[in-house]
Amino acid sequence: MSPAEASAAEGEEPVRGPVRPGGLLDVLGMASVVLDAKGRIVLWSPQAEELFGYPAHEALGQYAARLMVDERHIELVGKLFSDVMRTGQSWAGGFPIRHKDGTTHVVEFRNMRLMDDNGDVFALGLAADQSTVRRLEQDVALSERIVKQSPIGLAVLDTDLRFVSVNPAMERMNGVPAAEHVGRTIREVLPSLDADTLESAYLRVLRTGEPVIDESAVGRTPADPDEEHIWSVSVYRLEDALTNVLGVAASVVDITEAFRAGVEAENARRRLAVIADASARIGTTLDLDRTARELADVAVPELADVASVELLDAVVEARPHSTLGPAEPALIRALAVRAEQEADAVQAADTPGTVARYAPDRLITECVRTGEAVVVRQVKDEDLPRIAASPEAAVLLGRAGVHSYLAVPLIARGEVLGALDLKRTRNPASFDDDDLLLARELAARAAVQIDNARWYQNARTTALTLQRSLLPTHPRVTNGLEVASRYQPAGETVEVGGDWFDVIPLDGGRTALVVGDVMGSGINAAATMGRLRTATNTLASLGLDPAVLLEHLDKTTSGLDHSIATCVYAVHDPQLRQCRIANAGHLPPARVRPGRPPELLDLPTGVPLGVGGVPFATTTVDFEPGDELVFYTDGLVETRSHSLDERLDALLDLLDDPGRPLEEACDLLLRELHHPDNHDDVALLIARALELA
Repeated sequence: MSPAEASAAEGEEPVRGPVRPGGLLDVLGMASVVLDAKGRIVLWSPQAEELFGYPAHEALGQYAARLMVDERHIELVGKLFSDVMRTGQSWAGGFPIRHKDGTTHVVEFRNMRLMDDNGDVFALGLAADQSTVRRLEQDVALSERIVKQSPIGLAVLDTDLRFVSVNPAMERMNGVPAAEHVGRTIREVLPSLDADTLESAYLRVLRTGEPVIDESAVGRTPADPDEEHIWSVSVYRLEDALTNVLGVAASVVDITEAFRAGVEAENARRRLAVIADASARIGTTLDLDRTARELADVAVPELADVASVELLDAVVEARPHSTLGPAEPALIRALAVRAEQEADAVQAADTPGTVARYAPDRLITECVRTGEAVVVRQVKDEDLPRIAASPEAAVLLGRAGVHSYLAVPLIARGEVLGALDLKRTRNPASFDDDDLLLARELAARAAVQIDNARWYQNARTTALTLQRSLLPTHPRVTNGLEVASRYQPAGETVEVGGDWFDVIPLDGGRTALVVGDVMGSGINAAATMGRLRTATNTLASLGLDPAVLLEHLDKTTSGLDHSIATCVYAVHDPQLRQCRIANAGHLPPARVRPGRPPELLDLPTGVPLGVGGVPFATTTVDFEPGDELVFYTDGLVETRSHSLDERLDALLDLLDDPGRPLEEACDLLLRELHHPDNHDDVALLIARALELA
């Protein structure tokens, strides 16, 4: 059954109706004239009336030469007429005729001899305006030339969707000669194409007359049987001048290269978008674990379904290490794992923070040993043990459906730090060259951020360890004082500072209380703090007046590489129930007394240590049993969004309960006052006077 018959069987209107005359002769305006043997007009068509201007009743019976030909041409016309009638040979050509209105037109003639059943001879003349004939000839020649030389494949199919003709470009495109197209359907000529979809579109065009523009077709042809191509197909219904449906015309353009270029451009755009996203999201802090999580978050799901960031354990711990040998295992520490609904794959991955031993034959070991990417485009069962850390993990990866694997090294400043481990489970595509390029770019950018974070973390850990080792430990109760203290470094991504406190027992039952802050951060600030604390302890043992002690400490600070520090030094005398206090550019302590509102002590501010040349002053304040002194550094109260006065008022508001346990008071102040946007460390010291036994 033909497509047209199938269409009709399904209840649609048939694409072919009754055969009607074509319109080409109407376009030509072909006139018919019959002359008898003497040259008189015996038949005269309506088209002849239009072409020559004479109605039938004026033309019939007249000698044609005298009616239509100029006198100059009568002799020639007579000879041509005589030759046709005598020999029977047809004559064709253009000849000037005289119109009834007196104008002259060149008419294209076809003359031939006729004979009736009585043996009488007649002459038949078929005539058309020569300019109309030439125009049609030019149109036909142009169309034929365009069709033959067009680089676009062109085909005409009849109403049964059988090929009528194809141009040379279509021959080359299909790899089938034109003669083998004619009379055959699309599926017969090109069995590897989706003929149902194409024929459905062609039938729709035949039925509705609406063209189909740029319909995509995918498949293989005998011209290139090993490579799949993509074509853009446009289909139009063919009708004659009288709207008879003749069939369809199809134009076909091979867009395979353009499609591939578009895919490559889209992949490039996608890579740029992912890289731009990575630049914005990776390395927002100097926290190593967070930076690794940011890398994994960018990779999933854009690049992989499962991503893990793995670093060599020696790199994380900043231990000296050399390049792995071929037989050496790798100690790998997982920093981050990210997956999209892949429970088995996550379970198979190493838990972040743990260290796993990968055998020399593992792919991730090969990646960090060679510093080269490792790709398994199609993962088979025998590949899983080389991907997973253990046989149990290999089973889980198989259950998760891992079908493609990619590991790229994380290299920064010439050192292999670890690897970005990528797996695909849900994404049906295997890792290709574009994915490898993108993964390498991501790894290269992220490795620098990871390297910065791990060096910063190591330096910060060293500085924090040094600072904590320099801070004192003190008994909870000493010489008539109950004391509580806190040191809190700034956020995990900020360097430690030079804040310190001290509780120093003195002769005569007295106690020195010290809080200070070295300007700057890092190891240098922590080291300066340690030297100032040692100097303070030494000077305090001499029993110096607080102002005199600060003067000596100022000289010491001036010799420490232009260091500057603030400090409050107080000496508590339980016998006199007093505190003698001197201030070197530090925030004033707060005094809390039962039955009275908390207050900031009104002390001469003084200048910071290290400035030099300005004397300090000692102030004596009452300090009765039950009273509290609160010493703190600026990291507790300063913020970017509030004034210092507002923050100091908030401090006093929190000191509304003199009976609150000191440990609870320390926790409360840190919790309520240490603002997240204040990237500074905090030293806090609270002392409460006790009744002497």
